[in-house]
Amino acid sequence: MQKKVLNVLSIIFGLLLINGGLDKFFHYMPIPPDLPDPLVKDTAAIMEIVWLLPLIGLAELMGGLLILFAKTRALGALIVFPVMIGVLLTHIFVAPEGLPIALVIWTILLWIIWENKNRFLHLIRSHE
Repeated sequence: MQKKVLNVLSIIFGLLLINGGLDKFFHYMPIPPDLPDPLVKDTAAIMEIVWLLPLIGLAELMGGLLILFAKTRALGALIVFPVMIGVLLTHIFVAPEGLPIALVIWTILLWIIWENKNRFLHLIRSHE
């Protein structure tokens, strides 16, 4: 049962990432008019670096696609981890009203990482 729940949550998480990544290229989601001023300034700063937003979008898109499938889920989690750190820090320091949703998403990501911990341990174990 737990595995089925994780699969469903992973698919939702993956689709959320794919949507976010595609929006960074095609800008189809409307921007809320009541965004906090510091968030608007941070977003404008990110957009000043012309390659950064497409890179974030590509990481979200690739990571989301990989998270959809159990075999590639661990790699997808690694790819989106830095993006998710940015999401969490943004909601802690700039837009705390989105923090509850960010924490739910982080819970799913941490569960994916935990369930794939044996795959990650091979990366950090000493090979003597």
